[in-house]
Amino acid sequence: MTEEPRQQWDRVYSDKAPSEVSWFQSEPRPSLAALARFDVPHTTPFVDIGGGASNLVDALLANGWSDVTVVDIAAPALEAAQARLGEAAVGVHWEVGDITRWNPRHRYGVWHDRAVFHFLTEPEQRDAYRRALLAGTAPDALVIIANFAPDGPEKCSGLPVQRHDAASLAAALGSAFTLLDNWREEHVTPWGDAQKFSWCVFRREK
Repeated sequence: MTEEPRQQWDRVYSDKAPSEVSWFQSEPRPSLAALARFDVPHTTPFVDIGGGASNLVDALLANGWSDVTVVDIAAPALEAAQARLGEAAVGVHWEVGDITRWNPRHRYGVWHDRAVFHFLTEPEQRDAYRRALLAGTAPDALVIIANFAPDGPEKCSGLPVQRHDAASLAAALGSAFTLLDNWREEHVTPWGDAQKFSWCVFRREK
């Protein structure tokens, strides 16, 4: 029997420490560099899609970000981040949610997604993501998405992925989002493998 996505990701984070997954970064430098590139005010409502146990939330709080939400399908991932942050975790909004079924309760000024979108291999999944994106972003919001580049891995955690460059990602998001910038990154996994990522920043139109 095939596992439901939530069951699969719960198992990943129950079986492995946050530093043992391929997407682990000791410091979220690419994400912070993207925010610095666009000089985003730290009062901007920020949502990290698939943030899980990422260290990005730690860095945002340390840099004075005051309105941060982390959404992830795996409760154990969020629990790991909360345990790491300790008392500081109360300053973050935490939501367990599958992005293809998630109904945002707020509109954010920054939508950040590192390594979620490429798991959406079916058109209906990407359509559902786009609906959540439209519901969860305010006009002029920045949308930062990093996914495997066309020459990146074909699978992650045993799952197939849909790789994207800037053009294919822009087509998937639709005309409500204007591409502002894109670049490539080579992420090195904890065991030394190199993974090619494509980073894109869009602006939500009115």
